[in-house]
Amino acid sequence: MKNLFLAGTLGLLIFSCSKKENTTEVASSDGAPVSAPAQSNLSGDQIMETLDCSGCHSVNERMIGPSYQEIAAKYSGKDIELLASKIIEGGSGVWGGVPMAAHPQVSKEDAKKMVEYILSQKK
Repeated sequence: MKNLFLAGTLGLLIFSCSKKENTTEVASSDGAPVSAPAQSNLSGDQIMETLDCSGCHSVNERMIGPSYQEIAAKYSGKDIELLASKIIEGGSGVWGGVPMAAHPQVSKEDAKKMVEYILSQKK
């Protein structure tokens, strides 16, 4: 019985600590609840630390994806909306054959903070 209680408690803990906590419920146009990304109070680089960005990108070295400095050299402030959308929706083909994973849990505002941080890495 004790093991069953511990297993249930562990399952509840794992469920409650999922990445989904970065979403809020909002109503769609028909009134049905829809999960929407919640904006954080973190800076762009802090948001990136909470995600999987460092698995493919670094500040100054190309890894699986381009370095932040390479991205900053190619884009400017006028591309913030475009790049924020790529973070949220994912993308492929611009930097090679490996697609970038989508990050739908990131709000548009947080994605823009991330892009601003990346663009600040321009040499």
